[in-house]
Amino acid sequence: MNGSRADSFLRMIRRSQRGRLKIYVGYSAGVGKTYEMLLEGRRLKQDGIDVVVGLVETHGRKETEALVEGLEVIPRKNVTYRGIEIGEMDLDAILERRPEVVLVDELAHTNVPGSRNAKRYQDVEEILSAGIHVISTLNVQHLESLYETIERATGVKVRERIPDRVVAEADQLVNVDVTTEDLRQRLVEGKVYTKESVDAALEHFFKETNLEQLRELTLRELAAQIDSRRREALDEETPSSPDQVMVCLSSRGPNSEALLRYTSRLAGRLNRNWYALYVQTSGEKPTVIDAETQRILSNTLALAQQLGATVFTYRGDDVVKTILQFAKEYRVGHIVVGSTRGKYPYWRRLAGQKSIVERLITESEGITIVVLDTSSLLEDGTYRPPAREPAAVEEEAPPVKPESLLAGMKVVLWKDQVDKEKAMKVLLETLCRDFPEIRESAWTALMEREKQGGTFAGEDILMPHARIPGLGRSLLALGVGKGGIKDRDSGRVAKIMFLMLSPAEEPAGHVELLGMIAKMCQESRWMKDVLASESPEEIRRIIEAHESAE
Repeated sequence: MNGSRADSFLRMIRRSQRGRLKIYVGYSAGVGKTYEMLLEGRRLKQDGIDVVVGLVETHGRKETEALVEGLEVIPRKNVTYRGIEIGEMDLDAILERRPEVVLVDELAHTNVPGSRNAKRYQDVEEILSAGIHVISTLNVQHLESLYETIERATGVKVRERIPDRVVAEADQLVNVDVTTEDLRQRLVEGKVYTKESVDAALEHFFKETNLEQLRELTLRELAAQIDSRRREALDEETPSSPDQVMVCLSSRGPNSEALLRYTSRLAGRLNRNWYALYVQTSGEKPTVIDAETQRILSNTLALAQQLGATVFTYRGDDVVKTILQFAKEYRVGHIVVGSTRGKYPYWRRLAGQKSIVERLITESEGITIVVLDTSSLLEDGTYRPPAREPAAVEEEAPPVKPESLLAGMKVVLWKDQVDKEKAMKVLLETLCRDFPEIRESAWTALMEREKQGGTFAGEDILMPHARIPGLGRSLLALGVGKGGIKDRDSGRVAKIMFLMLSPAEEPAGHVELLGMIAKMCQESRWMKDVLASESPEEIRRIIEAHESAE
């Protein structure tokens, strides 16, 4: 890394309020990511920046250990798991110390059970929220959307993975690259692993063909990230395109995870919002399908949320009609659907019946249909998973800037558990105090939309919404249920509800606001702070702080 990159991050540090994230990305262990991160930490310290080492894995490499000398190191926190003490990064100590910059190695690391957060990247998000800048490291194979690609290329199943959004939202990405010949030589010299592990590594993961593929994949990924950021800047100056992306899911579709990861990458390349749609037919009600199918479906929808999709469930026996209705309503330009060869009965073809994929291709107009043969992604032939009315504390919304997400938003807090329909009524009532004329039509529209199915922006977040003819502007209300918001139909208990009404005449605005909310809901730190709040005023301050940071 040259000095200009360090200077660039230094300028970024000095003008920002929220913490900035810089990631050194490589194609394998041993390319020098940690080494470069420590070099930059030393340069920043020389420039008068308060830098500490939050956690660095030297793996016994003498050159790396030498770079740690002279830098302040936050001691690890010992966590006992199954009688064994394991040292993890001490998040609380870092937040208390409050340096300007913290160095955090191995971003995709999984914390020991019992830790404050399950993954290290979630620790990093808390550090960034506190206004502390982070420099970290990552190997490309740990990106969630690349799971199948990496497995096919190397034969390795990567267990530790992070959502693509973590990399997409980083402020700077730096590629740390060496030739595969040099990397293998480092391995032979004992500079990557201990000498006892060298032979096995050379014969398996560090085979030259594996490394060449990983290196090429890393270069492509970083080029795509650069292109996405360039197009994002251009898109801010132009009207939004009706080219959102959606993926169609079934309750027990083969390899739904691969379908989701592909769609996540497609949406990233196009720089578009994306949706995961599950159409529940009458034969797939929760009371009808077996427990195993319910588990697979639940895992699939959870992965969709983790990858950044807004998840919709619609009810309807005509699956194709329901999909195309959704596509029209949400301005979808690309539909991704899975298909397995030879699965549609021949006798149905003789009777003139068409498969769902065939109908989508023939009945859709102006939409690109992407059909993935999911059977080719399976190697083993198996499926892969996918009361009393509580008192509410309300707050009248203070004047806010019209361009803000908070424009006209009301906040309601429930201390005890509340029924989903009751919560919707309370939130709608707060909105209708300023627009009493829409009360009946809005409730009818919301109920009609809910009959089609629910919308989720995360595991704990419900998003009932509707488009109202003649409405002057979008209206938004936020409900926080500290005791939970229970959906009787599904048995699901959420914690947060956004209720959104938008003008039927402005579908682009509806889609844009939906995307803004979904993006905000992906940040775990924001949710933790909101759920820990004791008043609507405190919740509003948290959201205002989040929006200012964005």
